[in-house]
Amino acid sequence: MAKSKSVWVCQNCGAESPKWIGRCPVCGEWNTYVEERVSKPAAGQQRGVVSSSPPRPLTEVSSLDHRRLVTGTGEFNRVLGGGIVPGTLILLGGEPGIGKSTLALQVCLQLSPAVTLYVSGEESAEQIKLRADRLQMPQENVLIYAETRLEEIIGQIRHLSPQLVIIDSIQTITTGEIESAAGTVSQIRESAGKLLALAKETGIPILLIGHITKEGTLAGPKVLEHIVDVVLHFEGDPRFFFRILRVLKNRFGSASELALFEMKEEGLQEILNPSELLLSHLDDTLSGIATAATIDGARPFLIEIQALVSTAVYGTPQRSTTGFDIRRLHMLLAVLEKRAGFRLSARDVFLNIAGGLRVDDPAIDLAVTTAILSSYLDIALPPSVAFAAEIGLSGEVRPVTRMEQRISEAARLGFKKIMISGYNAKKIAAKRHKIEIITVKKMEDAVKYLFNPKTRQP
Repeated sequence: MAKSKSVWVCQNCGAESPKWIGRCPVCGEWNTYVEERVSKPAAGQQRGVVSSSPPRPLTEVSSLDHRRLVTGTGEFNRVLGGGIVPGTLILLGGEPGIGKSTLALQVCLQLSPAVTLYVSGEESAEQIKLRADRLQMPQENVLIYAETRLEEIIGQIRHLSPQLVIIDSIQTITTGEIESAAGTVSQIRESAGKLLALAKETGIPILLIGHITKEGTLAGPKVLEHIVDVVLHFEGDPRFFFRILRVLKNRFGSASELALFEMKEEGLQEILNPSELLLSHLDDTLSGIATAATIDGARPFLIEIQALVSTAVYGTPQRSTTGFDIRRLHMLLAVLEKRAGFRLSARDVFLNIAGGLRVDDPAIDLAVTTAILSSYLDIALPPSVAFAAEIGLSGEVRPVTRMEQRISEAARLGFKKIMISGYNAKKIAAKRHKIEIITVKKMEDAVKYLFNPKTRQP
């Protein structure tokens, strides 16, 4: 017979203690310990163990690649490595209202005529029906099940044997073996463990939708990310229509993939060519705009950097960024003042990455600095020039990785020139690319090429 006991569990990291502690010794957070009652199996019992088979040579184990479940969304298949592997436990996280439930329901609808099971612990069947009608897809083989009890959900999965199961969300699921409330560390850990055992035993892939905390990390214990096979993060600015599906972990494919979607009234539309969509002023000559060749995950694309430099009105200059690290902006402004001789300490500087994207690639440094100088001097940059280089503290233009892909993407979109670091030039086969490659080694050289009337190129 199972025995129950009371323990104190940290709601941030899942550490256990026999008594209350003010500060967690594992994660360092304060006031996160909550008392929970857990039941442990009696002696000789084990829970959640998949039935074992005798050892066999690796050469006799068949590959699962040809058995992947291919959905109707090509970008979703690509980030997973070609489709959903049978028996996979997938965790999809993201901010509230970003479109997690829409993406999951859209995947279910696109799998028709395959039977899928959508388990909702947050919305009623009628609410899901309204969303499905908006997506305008076949609905015959999607089963809706509004339930939060884990034992009932597992029973229905075994009875129906669907080809895909959606759990929306894992924070609402509870098991009778744990006496704590829904969403606690013990409930999430136990429920995820049982669903993993079920997925491996039956070969049915299960997609868990998870909430995130105010810090932007997945809610629940960190062990949850270790339990699942794939961790996906759905992100984007709710004020814009662009969404990014990023892979944080993938046991069956690359963990550096991402997919871009656009939220429309009829659902999420995949963006096959993000560069053309993110560049809006290719034909206009406006100051303060530069084009950067960046790489996020395994995909290269071009983005538009917008800068505005104006006289500080309130005495203390303002520094504001959207989609770019504010501390890196401060560093680049200091480099421009110290190494290039531009007095920006008394100017307001506003920086924006078009489309609501957030980019951490240091290769956009050169585009950021040239956009700032373009606005400061009120001189438009040539619209046919792209930039890809990092700026160092001494003002040197540093090389970046995967330059061949960046150059090829700029050439494909019709750019005539691309400015890169001179230290990258040795490894670049310039004759192979139908684009002029401009190499600079110092920030002063880039300024002289772009803004000096005597040497400025069109």
